[in-house]
Amino acid sequence: MIKAIAIDDEPLGLEIIAHFCANQNIISLEKTFTQLSEAEKYLRKNPVDVLFLDIQMPEKSGIDFYRDLDYEPVLIFTTAYSEYAVEGFNINATDYLLKPFSEERFMAAIQKANAEVQVRRQFPTDNMLSIRAEHRWVRIPFDTIQLIEALDDYVQIHHNNGEKIISRMPMKNVIDRLPPADFLRVHRSYIVPVKRVKALKNKNLLVEGFVIPVGVTYEEQVMELFK
Repeated sequence: MIKAIAIDDEPLGLEIIAHFCANQNIISLEKTFTQLSEAEKYLRKNPVDVLFLDIQMPEKSGIDFYRDLDYEPVLIFTTAYSEYAVEGFNINATDYLLKPFSEERFMAAIQKANAEVQVRRQFPTDNMLSIRAEHRWVRIPFDTIQLIEALDDYVQIHHNNGEKIISRMPMKNVIDRLPPADFLRVHRSYIVPVKRVKALKNKNLLVEGFVIPVGVTYEEQVMELFK
């Protein structure tokens, strides 16, 4: 069994999720909340595998709530507003349930969440970047990353075997998932592994075969590497 909680400011929405969860044996709905602050207190002491989360909440958006958590449970958005779908997937939501959703559609989301939880249990992510790419979860060991590059609404991760992995997510979300001692954002479009930086020349970094410009905003942090 995988553990979950549900957060929705509408009690009826929570009742539907609880009813659907009770009809299967994959997931245990531990608790439901109508207030984000109460859910946050609970999660500090009781981590769960899966989070059902409404986006439009009175206190703040569900998206901001999820970004502020200390860890990343598997996320399933439940909302009546389709316009939030793109932003939801930008933070690697496993599924997006648009209200009203059927029990069949709910179970499909549960199956996806369960698969993701089992992968996480099998492959711990302490030393890996976990992202969603090409409709699947990918885990990239930190020490194999050569460079991370922004491409409009996407990021392209250059792997040391020559592979390039593309994921739809903002650069800020990527840097938040990386150990700050090992990675440095040097430009609005580039994040580099500190250990791969070879030299600084004419406001450009030499990073194992790449020449990366240093943005004005990041010059001070970059210079700290060479003191």
